[in-house]
Amino acid sequence: MAEPGRGRAGAGGEGEAAPAPKKRRLAGGERYVPPPRKLSTGVSFGPAHFAETSYYFEGGLRKVRPYYFDFRTYCKGRWVGRSLLHVFSTEFRAQPLAYYRAAARAGRLRLNEEPVWDLDIVLKNNDFLRNTVHRHEPPVTAQPIQILVEDDEVVVVDKPSSLPVHPCGRFRHNTVIFILGKEHDLKELHTIHRLDRMTSGVLMFAKTAEVSKRIDEQVRERQLEKEYVCRVVGEFPEHEVVCEEPILVVSYKVGVCRVDPKGKFCKTIFQRLSYNGKTSVVKCLPRTGRTHQIRVHLQYLGHPIVNDPIYNMEAWGPHRGKGGKIDKTDEELLKALVEEHRSKQSLDVLGISEEDLSSSAENKDCGNSSDCAKSAQADPVNESSCPAEDTEDPKGDTKDPEGSDVAACPLNSDSNLETLEKNKELGSCENQEGQMGEEGSEEKDPLCMECKITRRDPSPKELVMFLHALRYKGAEFEYCSKMPEWAMEDWEE
Repeated sequence: MAEPGRGRAGAGGEGEAAPAPKKRRLAGGERYVPPPRKLSTGVSFGPAHFAETSYYFEGGLRKVRPYYFDFRTYCKGRWVGRSLLHVFSTEFRAQPLAYYRAAARAGRLRLNEEPVWDLDIVLKNNDFLRNTVHRHEPPVTAQPIQILVEDDEVVVVDKPSSLPVHPCGRFRHNTVIFILGKEHDLKELHTIHRLDRMTSGVLMFAKTAEVSKRIDEQVRERQLEKEYVCRVVGEFPEHEVVCEEPILVVSYKVGVCRVDPKGKFCKTIFQRLSYNGKTSVVKCLPRTGRTHQIRVHLQYLGHPIVNDPIYNMEAWGPHRGKGGKIDKTDEELLKALVEEHRSKQSLDVLGISEEDLSSSAENKDCGNSSDCAKSAQADPVNESSCPAEDTEDPKGDTKDPEGSDVAACPLNSDSNLETLEKNKELGSCENQEGQMGEEGSEEKDPLCMECKITRRDPSPKELVMFLHALRYKGAEFEYCSKMPEWAMEDWEE
């Protein structure tokens, strides 16, 4: 296997291209910085991306074999004039400085495609940084993605719970986009809408930009009808319930929202379908598309989703947030939620890790989406290419109410910081014979912190939340999935 960071630059495909090699005449002692390349207008994945690593299945889980990957970013304005060591020590504290020094010695840090041996090097405008990491992805459910419809224009699938739609945060190969590309040969799909990682159900992709634009116009004109089904705690009222409480994002990193007068207008219509003496099955008709809208409104009504890993937790207090009563500051609430999951060794269910939580103080959550988009960090170790919230629609009320992947995208929402394809010569993490073990055993990377940690796998049951997108109907189409087993009238835990 080639030494990490020594191979040729990746070409094309997923975001920024590497700087051009052409040089100009320099003054004495001046360091050359190549001009930046034009950003790619879109994101597409091809065979080289899909071949980075492979899956294996164990204990009802889909797992990804660890692999080498390049995170790349251009120098941010606030970094100019600062040393690389200072940037790592103040902004990228997910790893200790000893790691970055070791990575430099191993040739895994490159500046303008040249190895970085001295972290005291002062950054200049348009400097291009590449960091090769040994990447581990959290497991997801082994439940297959069912294709409901495929024609010349669209692909419609029934998404299992626990799967992010697209590469985001710690997830890349364990995403709907990559699984469809790798296992169904469905490539270059255009995302029409998104579902939260823990939400299952109908998910649409367009095969062309023209189809995507046409359906997106229906979304913006509110011509798209959405119907969800969920199972909630207690006996939900028999009559129709309309909730119009405004919702505020508490944390983009952890992915938490709550009802608040300062939040944005929301409207959800609920209708009980059945009650089994303990829990109720409820139909949900969202009229707006705020982050976690259905889940937050149900919590406010005192009927949170039975196994919601955020809104049905003890951290919210004895009333579990009913009526908006929390009796905690936002900071106290987030700390309590994280500690509750940490005690259960279930941070992966939130889509975050201990490394995420130990990241820089300058990577704090933002008060609103525009501020967050402006100040988000580009961590070359733990970068995410997630869109900031409410950026698709300036009105912010035509998106999917469970379609933000907030919890799957805990860090770094800067749209200019796309992750690019890995160094082609690195290959996946194989042993000396080039063979992977039957249960995913692989060579340990000496610099990788994840290789030194043994994590508890989530159970398949932990990766299911009882919220399902049942039906999507537009002006010219209607797509439905089967009612999930947990939504049957006679179902019992």
